[in-house]
Amino acid sequence: MLSRVAGSIYWMNRYIERAENYSRFIDVNHQLMMDLSGSYPNQWMPLVYTTGDHELFVKKYENPSVGNVIQFLTFDTENSNSIFSCLTRARENARTVRENISTTMWEVLNEFYLEVKVIRNDYLKLSPDSITLDTVFSSSSGKNLSEFFKLVRNKCQMFQGTTDSTISHDDVWHFAMIGRNLERSDKTTRILDMKYFILLPSNTDVGSTLDLLQWISLLKSASAHEMYNRVYPKVIPLHIAEFMIQNPQFPRSILFCLNEIEKGVKKVSGIEIGQEHKSTSIERMVVQEVKETSMANVFKDGFHDYLDNLQGRLNSLGASIHDQFFISET
Repeated sequence: MLSRVAGSIYWMNRYIERAENYSRFIDVNHQLMMDLSGSYPNQWMPLVYTTGDHELFVKKYENPSVGNVIQFLTFDTENSNSIFSCLTRARENARTVRENISTTMWEVLNEFYLEVKVIRNDYLKLSPDSITLDTVFSSSSGKNLSEFFKLVRNKCQMFQGTTDSTISHDDVWHFAMIGRNLERSDKTTRILDMKYFILLPSNTDVGSTLDLLQWISLLKSASAHEMYNRVYPKVIPLHIAEFMIQNPQFPRSILFCLNEIEKGVKKVSGIEIGQEHKSTSIERMVVQEVKETSMANVFKDGFHDYLDNLQGRLNSLGASIHDQFFISET
């Protein structure tokens, strides 16, 4: 397979996974704000910190109001990670590899892009200062914030399901899975790191109902609430970290994603048993670190620092995959 095709398949799936994850944690934060009274701190800026795009946001917007943050993370084309930017890039990658994907995949993605484009045009007619939690921001579709983000999630999952069921599980599919799982593991670290930025009214609120609500919202951001409850009887931050990072069976845990990446890299590399590939070597080191790390010690030494370091390791893995498979033609 040409490295250009492999790279386009890989990035197309990373962008779709990124758009889905953005819709998840924006919507969960929206629901959290709806449930809390106005006396609690503004919780919208933590979303921007979580994505790592806060420097661009501060340059463009005066304050982290609900309208500004949603516009920045959802529709702003100057933000390369916004949902609309991700869809645009995913569609462009799909267009360049039409002969390697199914017609159904292209149709799902193209219709998804066009639908969001119409809603974006409606949204941009509104003043960001007029946007509230209850605003219906699409006159053509009548969708409010939650309905829009549900649409994004459903369409992303439809695309992923179509990918799994309409193309051969050959190298094209394996590169799609590598991209999806690497993006998913990165976003899981960022969802967990959101708790570092979310504000509590005071230090005495640690362990309070509000604190637990915020931890539950993190689980919901990863659609992990029900599966967590099947393993642990109570909502305890340490157990949430263990589940989201070290559970080998939950498909959004970091360990699960890393194991899937290793399988995919071995398939596309064609390496024999006993041979070592640079990317799988890096991945195995990260897996060992994840498995052997005590979350109790992580909480004692600094959860944010641990996640920050883990994000760096995932970035190194992504760079290795890029150098090994895509760099020759890009």
